Amino acid sequence: MGCFTFIKVMMILFNLAIFLGGGTLLGVGIWVKVDGESFLKIFGALSSSVLQVVNVSYLLIVIGAILLVIGFLGCYGAQKESKCLLMMFFSVVLIIFIAEVAAAVVALVFTGLAETLLTGLVTPLLKERYGVNDTFTHIWNATMEEVHCCGLNNYTDFNNSYFYKTYNSYPRQCCDMLEPCNEMLAAEKDIEGCFKQILEEIKTNAGVAGGVAAGIAALEIAAMAVSMYLYCRLDEK
Repeated sequence: MGCFTFIKVMMILFNLAIFLGGGTLLGVGIWVKVDGESFLKIFGALSSSVLQVVNVSYLLIVIGAILLVIGFLGCYGAQKESKCLLMMFFSVVLIIFIAEVAAAVVALVFTGLAETLLTGLVTPLLKERYGVNDTFTHIWNATMEEVHCCGLNNYTDFNNSYFYKTYNSYPRQCCDMLEPCNEMLAAEKDIEGCFKQILEEIKTNAGVAGGVAAGIAALEIAAMAVSMYLYCRLDEK
């Protein structure tokens, strides 16, 4: 087996795995969106990452769809020896790589900006959906109990919320599990927000996160190099 054929086969197998993984994530994302309660009963609440703060179903659907596209372009492009598909594969992976580098820089340099953006996104959801949507409420309750936090920033995230207007009280996690949790008790306990707690957890596990990120970046660079190798060798055939 020649070098070109070997690399081509590896390219096909690697991207086939990506395609199947993307399909799995997409399916799980749709499942969480359609039937989040049964998903949580089987796997439990996610409480160790920022995925608890956002809607995990949409995240899985987006990531799954992207992986499906990448896997298809790489696998089919290599199998058909299509220069067009190989170039599209290279371009998509390059765009993702640049976006990841930019996100890493923003996360490292502009932590305050990230907090501002999350506050603008999550706080309105807390006010509107906490106590209304069972899945959303369950995830947040599990997060606040396990991480020992309150809201995204602090108890004031629940001011003028549906939950506060309905029960005239803050979630009991904001008062160290004491009820009723009124404003005076919540201010006295001063439980930190989940963003700060999650950020501390990320910093604690920064080595592991950095290793995973470096591994993903290395795979992306290798995939781009292989696609360019196949693209250039097709001119010689």
